[in-house]
Amino acid sequence: MSTRFLSDEQLERLRSFPDIGREELIKYFTLTSREHAFLDAPGRGPEARLGLAVQLCTLPWLGYIPDDLQEIPQAALVRLAGQMAVFPGMLEQYARATKKRPQTRSDHLKLVMKYLTWKNPSPGSIQWKELEQFLLDRAMEHDTPSLLFQQAAEHLISAQVVRPGVVTLMELVTAARSAAGALTTQRVEHLADAADASGSGPAAGA
Repeated sequence: MSTRFLSDEQLERLRSFPDIGREELIKYFTLTSREHAFLDAPGRGPEARLGLAVQLCTLPWLGYIPDDLQEIPQAALVRLAGQMAVFPGMLEQYARATKKRPQTRSDHLKLVMKYLTWKNPSPGSIQWKELEQFLLDRAMEHDTPSLLFQQAAEHLISAQVVRPGVVTLMELVTAARSAAGALTTQRVEHLADAADASGSGPAAGA
């Protein structure tokens, strides 16, 4: 069973920022006073504050953080920058700085996850096992890989778990489909054996 069920275009879209509607803009990109306090930590410059804010608002919205923060919809960036009284162009400075020092992005993501109480799944973790079980349960209901992927992404957001990479999640979907197929076969064989044992199978009328 192939793990590649999404096109290159779909893969790219799932790694990037989508367009944003007005309701999402207000829901996810409106900072609370508590969030302002979190962002305004002593010693944090305007570019770091804005970069951190983009990640803070994006994670609950998408369930992941795109690699290129500068691709954020302009409306979201302007809204955030306006609330923080910083120049939107500070995000470009943040991107340049974190490209030179990637550890800053990693550190900021950890800060955001801790603040939002989100988890980062790793193979064998509770979150990983719960995702595998969720996918198996859904795969027992239907065998549409793209829908399974979408359902998994929605489940992860509701569980406040960062979405794994797109390829990794496709592999998990494929594994769940294979497991569901094997489990269904076992159940059918068990029912057939039970029917034969009770004398209600085809042999009973021979």
